[in-house]
Amino acid sequence: MRVLLVEDDVEVADALTEGLQQYGWTVDHVSTGAAALRRHECGDIVLLDLNLPDMDGLEVCRGLRAMCAVPIIAVTARSDEMDKVLGLRLGADDYIVKPYRLQELLARMAAVMRRTGTPPAPAEPVNPVLTRGRLTIDPAQRTVSLDGRPIILTRKEFELLVLLAGTPGRVFLREQLLDAVWDQQWAGSSRTLDTHVAALRRKLGSTKWIKTTRGVGFSFQPQPAP
Repeated sequence: MRVLLVEDDVEVADALTEGLQQYGWTVDHVSTGAAALRRHECGDIVLLDLNLPDMDGLEVCRGLRAMCAVPIIAVTARSDEMDKVLGLRLGADDYIVKPYRLQELLARMAAVMRRTGTPPAPAEPVNPVLTRGRLTIDPAQRTVSLDGRPIILTRKEFELLVLLAGTPGRVFLREQLLDAVWDQQWAGSSRTLDTHVAALRRKLGSTKWIKTTRGVGFSFQPQPAP
């Protein structure tokens, strides 16, 4: 299944792309309305930010609807009722206001695809086995092994490791990790993240697996055999 993502915020687009890919989506990302309207096809669904740098998103919505019949969901920080009404009248099939949870977006995508007769999207994450140096992670079975030896992790330790190891070398902000693993409603101390990172390092037998970028966050560093 293919989604056309029209979003000018690179960090938002990267995070959303990563989340959608976990559910089997192929994401085509463009950052301007003009680029979206130059597309020859729209995939299976369009996620359209209304606050674009070059054009009003409502006009982009109108243009995309004239080009293709696939579902369009307006994804935006605009919460004004009139914007919602105009978006729906100009061709959007649904409207979701930022900030939102990935699960809510996925549910809305599935709902509009059902209403429009589009083949259903994947309901569960597509989780290939991750091989990272000496470490093997199976998200589907929720198992981890180091040099073939099982490593027992708590649920949150496992989720944190999968997120970090999914993109080796990428520095995740502390806030991103807390939002993703403990959800965006987390109101506790960020020290819980440090505690879980310390536990992972201890269980993996080395601090080198997870690198700290001081004042920023953490990244996963695969370790070769000694």
